Amino acid sequence: MTPENSLSPGTVDASALGLIPAPRTLSAAAAGPYPLGYRTPLTAGPGTEGVARWLRATLGPPTGLPLPEGDGTGTSAGDGSGRGSTGQGIVLELDESLAPEGYRLAVEANAVRLTGGTAAGVFRGAQTLRQLLGPDAFRRAPLAPGRTWEVPPVVVEDEPRFGWRGMMLDVCRHFLPKDDVLRYLDLLAAHKLNVFHFHLTDDQGWRIEIKRYPRLTEVGSWRSRTKYGHRASELWDETPYGGFYTQDDIREIVAYAAERHIRVVPEIDIPGHSQAAISAYPELGNTDVIDTTALSVWDTWGVNPNVLAPTDDTLRFFEGVLEEVLELFPSETSPFVHMGGDECPKDQWKESPLAQARIAELGVKDEDGLQSWFIRHFDAWLTARGRRLIGWDEILEGGLAEGAAVSSWRGYGGGIAAAEAGHDVVMCPEQQVYLDHRQDGGPDEPMPIGYVRTLENVYRFEPVPPGLSEEAARHILGTQANVWTEVMQNRARVDYQVFPRLAAFAEVAWSALPAPADRDFAAFDARMRAAHYARLDALGVDYRPPAGPYPRQQRPGILGRPLEGEPPVV
Repeated sequence: MTPENSLSPGTVDASALGLIPAPRTLSAAAAGPYPLGYRTPLTAGPGTEGVARWLRATLGPPTGLPLPEGDGTGTSAGDGSGRGSTGQGIVLELDESLAPEGYRLAVEANAVRLTGGTAAGVFRGAQTLRQLLGPDAFRRAPLAPGRTWEVPPVVVEDEPRFGWRGMMLDVCRHFLPKDDVLRYLDLLAAHKLNVFHFHLTDDQGWRIEIKRYPRLTEVGSWRSRTKYGHRASELWDETPYGGFYTQDDIREIVAYAAERHIRVVPEIDIPGHSQAAISAYPELGNTDVIDTTALSVWDTWGVNPNVLAPTDDTLRFFEGVLEEVLELFPSETSPFVHMGGDECPKDQWKESPLAQARIAELGVKDEDGLQSWFIRHFDAWLTARGRRLIGWDEILEGGLAEGAAVSSWRGYGGGIAAAEAGHDVVMCPEQQVYLDHRQDGGPDEPMPIGYVRTLENVYRFEPVPPGLSEEAARHILGTQANVWTEVMQNRARVDYQVFPRLAAFAEVAWSALPAPADRDFAAFDARMRAAHYARLDALGVDYRPPAGPYPRQQRPGILGRPLEGEPPVV
């Protein structure tokens, strides 16, 4: 049964409410609607105080309502004016019988009661409450001071399908300042997503301050110029480009995410995608093959041949990096650390006498075994410190470390193999949920990359591939959408690629949807048009309009790399 069809006909107009992602059940309340006024209290039961702070900070500016702290009896001091409701107001509670991120939101005669299995569940329900108040509740100031606000008479019972509902953001190819990252955390929270995969290092830039190795940001965070468009484009932006997050920036980002019950997965990419690090510390590269002192931060896109040397000194260097990373990303917020492991060409290792000697010393079969040795080392290192390693599906090559999890990006195949072997998997196949791929086949798409993945295509994405054994399916932690920013120079371009498709992805990750072919996209589209596009407008999201890009969103004449036809299922 689809969420939008879980109501008796005529009880609640689910389409008009436009809840996204769709809840498991939505029914009419016996009482209501419930008015919110100047004296409406907000009562936080034990364990929900953080959600109450978020609600006041978020709903106060657009509504003009203070939501004073209730005393548990349904009264508040107020201002003596008599304005607004004097009932029990909004009540937040925990109920351990609910799923950890599950919640129940019920409009009663004297209260709006929001109950969650944990504080995270209450927070997910708070997102639903905000949606129920209408798109104007997503603004930063009242449009009409003194207007009446009310919660429609509904009962919502809900919980997520997957525990890992994420988005990966690449800030290496194009850097997003700290405030833009915080904004994206708010956007993830608004869509009930709970994992932020933070891609912090790559050939084109090192974006996290490491005090032990200051040249990583002094040198590695800046490139002299940038390719404009696809790597085959003849256009360049000759402006020096870069930026990085200080350690205090990172602490702020992590704390901000934690307040929104979002886990942060930092990515430090090894042994490939490492030219920025090698440019800062040339001894990290294969010095017996090339002159690594001549390398600079890479200024174009694609797969880079310059990879880390398989030495003990390299291991010690990245252990030092990770010691600081673990301090910045505490285990409560970041149990997983992503170590990349993708797109590591082996040509330099094949030519390197040192690398070949290492292969013989370790007794591994070949260069794939050498990459596996890198990953296994850091899997053991992280495990000893109470963390888990996750990497792109290439880490399967040469043998997968025992405790490692896999981000399956090249298709379903890597994830299927890993899950059947008993490893946890996050499904993020390029052909389905890479949001840098174009949204339409028309000529106006800016710098068109990849296959056409429309809003409906993303809505019909299924994270658990058919035919997977029941035991293996339990290893599918969930799913994430990936956002690679080679052709996204700023926040507006990121918005255009991510939205509105992230809303469809969020519903796939959260809601109990039927098989892809049976999903009611028309009902989803109706909910988008009834309310959710207006919410995105209120939030200032520069999404792709349903009718196609505005002229300012187009990039005529900038070479992309469109791929035609349906993407393969691999």
